[in-house]
Amino acid sequence: MRRITPPTRDNVPVPTAKNAKNTKHEKSAEGAESAESATRRGKGAKSSGKAESATASTSPDRRRELLDTAAEVFAAQGYNATTVRQIADAAGMLAGSLYYHFDSKESMVDEILATFLDELWAGYDAVLAAGHGPRETIEALVTESFREIDRHRAAVAIYQKEARYLATQPRFGYLTESRRKFEQLWLGVLERGVAAGVFRGDLDLRLAYRFLRDTVWVAASWYRPEGRHTPEEIARQYLAMVLDGIALPE
Repeated sequence: MRRITPPTRDNVPVPTAKNAKNTKHEKSAEGAESAESATRRGKGAKSSGKAESATASTSPDRRRELLDTAAEVFAAQGYNATTVRQIADAAGMLAGSLYYHFDSKESMVDEILATFLDELWAGYDAVLAAGHGPRETIEALVTESFREIDRHRAAVAIYQKEARYLATQPRFGYLTESRRKFEQLWLGVLERGVAAGVFRGDLDLRLAYRFLRDTVWVAASWYRPEGRHTPEEIARQYLAMVLDGIALPE
């Protein structure tokens, strides 16, 4: 059962005629790739295909590696503009060989997003189970979010850009539920903080939630694991600015 939710941005673009055109061309390309794969299997496949087929069901590390490659391509080019052939090229393999691991690019992006959301919610559940006060809970949720960006930067970028579009397809209905659950969690913590006198009573809570959501997750567009700051250090700087401000008291 899929876990649910994180952030999404209110201004994520919806599919356009251009996207539809890209999808049409992409399906044509993927159809050719699928036919190529079927032909290769029917003829007994050559060495590369046989090697991939023999290891596909027993090599989780290889599967993870292929998904990581696909995530980077999706994040850079967009879901509709990406073909299975392009992912295969980035992975250094034949497009037909990639079909031994995944039946479509839809399956790939589904697994990428579901894995990210499962891990995100495992971390959030641990934060909630700790029973912290409202401020400490916000601090822990923000820190966990930056850790997830470190672990799944490309997946977060895909979610930000593609969640609204993908959620229109039956297979990705869990993304809509995910967004609702995320909103309920963060708004609930903010409301609890106001009620406890920890956060200001004049806050527009929905505006505060959107600010927190967007300013945290937009970090996927610039964060790099090899950077000089750890996720925890970035979280501390972010929280200092959000919770305490940047100006010294007069």
